[in-house]
Amino acid sequence: MTHPQYLLRPVNPAFIALTFVLAFLFNLLPWGDILWVPDMVALVLVFWNIHQPRKVGMGVAFVLGLLMDVHDARLLGEHAMAYTLLAYFAITIHRRVLWFSVYTQALHVLPLLFIAHAVPVVIRLLMGAPLPGWSLLVAPGIEALLWPLATGLLLAPQRRSIDVDETRPI
Repeated sequence: MTHPQYLLRPVNPAFIALTFVLAFLFNLLPWGDILWVPDMVALVLVFWNIHQPRKVGMGVAFVLGLLMDVHDARLLGEHAMAYTLLAYFAITIHRRVLWFSVYTQALHVLPLLFIAHAVPVVIRLLMGAPLPGWSLLVAPGIEALLWPLATGLLLAPQRRSIDVDETRPI
């Protein structure tokens, strides 16, 4: 069974900004030091860098990273570096990833999300912090599992109807 092919409308920049605000607000929730909580800003950032690399780039990633650094009261630049690398790698593979199904895309995105979580840990290790343990690997896995849901939700406003209406030009 083939899935219907949707024509996508151009994305509204206000919608992109709204998704980043909502993801940032999710990250602001008081989770404490629970390592398995997904980083929604990273997930939304990867999504928009893959689907709209000309509208969301490394500059947006850097600013969002600085905001997350200020929120987490960590060393300034940890998340900024991680998100900038995340955006760079997502933009690098964006044409290839879009050829695959949503579930295969999640497998392509998983290493990127792991890198985004590993960079702040490596920086903290260099500063003398203890190794957080294997629970570090859980959050990128959860984010990759959320990829199909995020794709469905974030592309929904852009989809055109499959039903042909003779009164509409498009």
